[in-house]
Amino acid sequence: MQTNDHKIRDYSAVLEAEYGAHGTPKRAKFDEEAYAFYTSQILLEIRKEARLTQAELAKRIGADKSYISRIEKGLTVPSVATFYRIAAALGRSVELIPSM
Repeated sequence: MQTNDHKIRDYSAVLEAEYGAHGTPKRAKFDEEAYAFYTSQILLEIRKEARLTQAELAKRIGADKSYISRIEKGLTVPSVATFYRIAAALGRSVELIPSM
């Protein structure tokens, strides 16, 4: 089992060494999976804060509970339209801000 050695690392370099430079197929696949996981965790946390079950959220957006489950597991990335519907169903809005 690998443990944290408490050394400071440049994780851009770590990712490049492991998955290749931005734009390579392996890195693109990793970035896509990482985005799906990140999105899933945001939605899971907000759904729990709203005290809704997956079934209740699914009903609010006209989907199946299994679809919400797949999103929260990072197996499915919702379309932009569905993401907005989920946010609205959870009493949230989506704001696009310029990146720094």
